Amino acid sequence: MASSHRSSPAPRGGRDGIYPKERDPSPHRCRPIRSLPDVCPKEPTGEGRGLCPSVVAEHDRWTVYSSKVNLPAALNDPRLAKRESDFFTKTWGLDFAETEVMPSFYLPNITREHFGPYLQEMAQRERIHERCKTICPNKDDVDAVSSITTNHDKSRAELEQVPKIFMKPEFALEDPATFNSVLPWSHFNSAGGKSSRDVASSKLLQEKLSHYLDVVEVSIARQISLRSEAFFHAMSSQHELQDRLQETQRAVAVLRGRTAAIDRVMCQGPLRALRTALTRNNCVKLHNKLKLMAAVHQTQPTVQLLLSTSEFVGALELISTTKEVLQQELQGIHSFRHLGSQLCELEKLIDKMMVEDFSMYARSDLNRSLKEEPQVLEKERLECLVFGLLRQRKLDFLDIYSDEMILAAKAIVTQCVAESVLHIEEIDTEVVTKLADQMRVMTFPQWFELLKNVFESFLLYLQKIKATLCVIRNVVLEVLASNQKIRLLEEAGSGAAGQEDSPGPSASQGEAELAYLTHEGLFISDALNEAQQNQQAGVQDQSSVTGSRIQAAGSDSASGPTETSVSRESGENMMPTDLELNRVINNIQELLYSASDVSHDRCVKVLTARAKDGSLERLSSAEFVCLSQAVETFVRDTEELCGRRSVSLRGALQSQANRFVHRFHEERKTKLSLLLDNERWKQAEVPAEFQDLVNSIADGRITLPEPLPAGPEDRKPTEFLLVNGQKYAVVGTVLLLIRIFLEYCQCVNDIPSIATDMLTRLSDLLKHFNSRSCQLVLGAGALQVVGLKTITTKNLALASRCLQLVVHYIPVIRAHFETKLQPKQFSVLRHFDHITKDYNDHIAEISAKLVAIMDSLFEKVLSKYEVKAPMPSACFRNVCKQMAKMHEAISDLLPEEQTQMLFLRINASFKLHLKRQLARLGVVNDGGPQQGLVVVDVAFYTENMAALKSLERLDLNMVEIWEQKR
Repeated sequence: MASSHRSSPAPRGGRDGIYPKERDPSPHRCRPIRSLPDVCPKEPTGEGRGLCPSVVAEHDRWTVYSSKVNLPAALNDPRLAKRESDFFTKTWGLDFAETEVMPSFYLPNITREHFGPYLQEMAQRERIHERCKTICPNKDDVDAVSSITTNHDKSRAELEQVPKIFMKPEFALEDPATFNSVLPWSHFNSAGGKSSRDVASSKLLQEKLSHYLDVVEVSIARQISLRSEAFFHAMSSQHELQDRLQETQRAVAVLRGRTAAIDRVMCQGPLRALRTALTRNNCVKLHNKLKLMAAVHQTQPTVQLLLSTSEFVGALELISTTKEVLQQELQGIHSFRHLGSQLCELEKLIDKMMVEDFSMYARSDLNRSLKEEPQVLEKERLECLVFGLLRQRKLDFLDIYSDEMILAAKAIVTQCVAESVLHIEEIDTEVVTKLADQMRVMTFPQWFELLKNVFESFLLYLQKIKATLCVIRNVVLEVLASNQKIRLLEEAGSGAAGQEDSPGPSASQGEAELAYLTHEGLFISDALNEAQQNQQAGVQDQSSVTGSRIQAAGSDSASGPTETSVSRESGENMMPTDLELNRVINNIQELLYSASDVSHDRCVKVLTARAKDGSLERLSSAEFVCLSQAVETFVRDTEELCGRRSVSLRGALQSQANRFVHRFHEERKTKLSLLLDNERWKQAEVPAEFQDLVNSIADGRITLPEPLPAGPEDRKPTEFLLVNGQKYAVVGTVLLLIRIFLEYCQCVNDIPSIATDMLTRLSDLLKHFNSRSCQLVLGAGALQVVGLKTITTKNLALASRCLQLVVHYIPVIRAHFETKLQPKQFSVLRHFDHITKDYNDHIAEISAKLVAIMDSLFEKVLSKYEVKAPMPSACFRNVCKQMAKMHEAISDLLPEEQTQMLFLRINASFKLHLKRQLARLGVVNDGGPQQGLVVVDVAFYTENMAALKSLERLDLNMVEIWEQKR
């Protein structure tokens, strides 16, 4: 059929098929053929309408026979995937492409389940039929098979006579080997000319080849005769097909005539109306587009106008809205091809302008006067700048403020020093140029006044920074709340959109809507009209919304961050995320902490500049306490203001405090050493001020009392120091020691941070007093240092009483320091336990020394004792005399209990030595005359002891002087 197609010419004009079509001999008037438009043209303007074939009317310019491509062959081309994709579209237009045909609304989807009942009904019959076919084959088929087999065997036998070389697929006479095997020229290549034998061989070869040809032709004819019925059937089918095609051609011609009449009567007018409506709709779209382009064209002048008034947020909103319009509604406009890049460059320029403006604002805000102007400078401008920076994700603007903050802190110190030096005539700024040198030249009151001015300035500086950062933080919180509100609205809108099935304004959705309307039974014109009205309304609404958005962005953009944040639909993706905003809030708080640290660091510079030459170490305790109080007050105020404690200034003060404590301690230790070296260990009178000091300690006030003005009658000093009702005979050094350790306690009250160091130094001072007093009294060092002739029992008793007074105040001091220490520092309180033990040991050594003095006296006197008249003996008289002297020396110094305990120990020593002497003399308790004499002496001794004050009821137990009988 392909050959016939190639051989037959393509019919033209009035020829249908390969047979001539009979014409009506009657002449008729030829009318010009009118082209009917498509029902739903793609382009309403009609351009390119004649380029596509029409199924309604014939056209002289193109028919189905004008195709240069064999359509069935092209569609069934196995190499279609390898051909170029625009094979059909480049010739027949863009619409000639593979598209998915919508399924019919009236034809059901037929599946295998629809044939289920029929298959079940016919299954049994089919099985019986198949079984019968296998049992009883067809007789005609058997005969045909047997004849075909016989013919096949006969033809095969004949074909076997033909050599196999002729049957090979690669048979080619061009091949020399094949040619030589078919035509053996060796028989014809004799040296001489042609012989009769060569001619006979040639004839024989020709006959043989002719025989092979006859065999093959007979075989071919036999095969054709076997298939002749199929050939004749094909020919008859071809003629029948030609007849049917002619009938179809005539029916199509009739149908085309009727369709042309319908098109002429019913379609051209309505379609013209529809085209006019589409043209009007396009004109409305074009007008709206031109208005939108006019609004976009005014973007750059409007942005310049907004930037001239520093309305950065409004300019950014306008740029964002314009960029969105360019990307969505004005995409592809040639005149605006460079506007997008220009807006991007303008946006970058605005970013730089905002950063520079914020830097200028921070500089002017931090460097302005601290007292006369309000705390926040141009609050609206700051809010606008912060919102613009946040909108552009310029989240590092706090670093700019931090840098300006450090520079402003340095300027504050410089300004305060300059103002202070201006009022001091002694400082020549031309000679002393450096700030540190100027501060060292000042006296302490002048420098302290400067430090207080610096503290006051930095407090105002921190208050101003906190107010500014509070405004920035409020803007960030507003943006964060706005983001959350928009997110909630979007979630609510997405939920509502999921419930409603509203079609979009796209072209594919419009075509689908049109198809549904026609299937619902509407005419094509009504359906198209309704779809166009819906689409036009949507376009007008969208254009009006876009224009209003651009106008709103240009006119009302400067209304503030809260209004613009609600209307920023296009710039929503530019706003920072909630995580970034929370990080900015944390950075704002950290910046306030940093401001506090910077203030403390600059104050440390002032402190260290003054302390460089050691002037702070030479301060008096009152001056250093004033300095410490000022620093502590500033640290406390900044902590309340900023919410975090800065440690740099307190650390610098601690360093200076350690140096001060060292000097403070060395001064008092040296003073105590000088007092001890000059102490003559005699009872001193107690001035009234020291008695008041002791009374204040008893009342719980561990501080130095303020000096009272001298009254008209000064109180006289007393002989003893009354402490909780007890009398203490003391030396002048102990009185000053009490005042010294009160100075230590007062210093700890004023400077709590040095409590641990001060406790260690105070314990060292108490140890020094204990050890030095022991060297001077027990070690008799006072004989060489002061020039005493001897260390008397009165000196020893007075030293013991002084030590007891110190031991009395050690728990008081311990309790006071315990209130100033942290719980983890309580371990240092063990120093007081060691000191108390050392003092008690010292007191016990003094008591032992007093007993030892009397013990040596008893040993010396009683070694000469003899039991003979007169009685009482001289020895006992001497002993009683020395006991009376001892009692007279210590009775007024020591309390009654200690005196009794001391004399009990002395009495024990006396009994021991008397017992030894009696044993040496051989006097026993036998009632003899010698015992009577001893009893008289002992009675004299007991009477004298009982006559002493506070010893009346002392049990001497003199029976122990006698050896017990065994």
